[in-house]
Amino acid sequence: MSAALARQRLRGLARKEMLQILRDPSALLIAFLMPVIMLLITGFGLSLDAHELKLAAVVEAGSDTTSSVQEALDASPYLSVYWANSLQDANTALSTGQVRGILVMRQDFAQRVARRNRWPATAQLVVNATDPNTARLLQGYVEGAFAVWVEDNAHERYPGISGGITVDTRFWYNPQLRSADFIVPGIIAFVMSMTGTLLTALIVAREWERGTMESMLASPAGMAEITGAKLGTYFVLGMGSMAVSVLITVFIFGVPLRGGILPLTLCAALFLIYALAQGLFISTLARNQFVAAQLAFLTTMMPAMMLSGMMFDIASMPRWLQLITYVFPARYLVAALQTLFLAGDVWAVLLPNLAGLAIGATVAVAATLAVTHRRLD
Repeated sequence: MSAALARQRLRGLARKEMLQILRDPSALLIAFLMPVIMLLITGFGLSLDAHELKLAAVVEAGSDTTSSVQEALDASPYLSVYWANSLQDANTALSTGQVRGILVMRQDFAQRVARRNRWPATAQLVVNATDPNTARLLQGYVEGAFAVWVEDNAHERYPGISGGITVDTRFWYNPQLRSADFIVPGIIAFVMSMTGTLLTALIVAREWERGTMESMLASPAGMAEITGAKLGTYFVLGMGSMAVSVLITVFIFGVPLRGGILPLTLCAALFLIYALAQGLFISTLARNQFVAAQLAFLTTMMPAMMLSGMMFDIASMPRWLQLITYVFPARYLVAALQTLFLAGDVWAVLLPNLAGLAIGATVAVAATLAVTHRRLD
């Protein structure tokens, strides 16, 4: 009997939320109009480029020449070189995001250098081009390191050599080096942060101001039922907002979606639960729309923009700040979305980020229930 009453109360609460949304169009505007405006303006107007300098290098046949090149690469202040044991190890490091490029010196590299101008000595550079600026910088720094090596060593060891060494570069994941392909998936995370949090923070704060929340808390419905009804109702709106954002990204900005719909939906759902619960948490503490809006801005918009990897490369931040970024689930959503859109279902990247999103959602829901329960005492 109690289970039937709980289901009946939950349906009633959900119906109340839907009627309130229909009477007050601000929720629909936040869920559907704001993401469209933010995506279009930010996606077309923002063109920031970050940089990443980690490089995996493979030497198929060691020699004095390749050892000298290794020293030149290691001496470069712009490169952090990981000398892989095999090309397979380097490919794994690239696909999991540990490095941004692979440099391969083939077995005949030293022989071609020794034969001077008869055959060009070619080193192959494979670059993860999801971030176009990283690709360009990495290419330039590798070519610069080879140029320094030719200037300092090759003329001494091989008199008469000219032209240096050719670096054959291939760009993976984003071969056209389009900034939009890297930026727009991050903007989706930014939009979902604001949309999810504002949906519950502002609207529920309004209920606190009007006294309707206190009436609901005084009803026979438990905190889990009230929270579940609000999260469930606004979750539907939030997922609709996510669907609109993905459609704009694919069909207007032309960003390829190489991953599956299921992992994309799972990432969005976990992050949306976190954002909605955070909005409820803020509204419970603030109980005022103006204060709730300010808290939502400080706790969601700023971290999503500055500390998620959407605009600024996390790897280039100080170590202490990199550790702080792990606190904000937007970091995990940005990494997951960029992987899904540009690389595909790379589970070595997706699973840790899904775990981070799941932990963030669980903590946010638990904190909301705890704070609201304390307010009833």
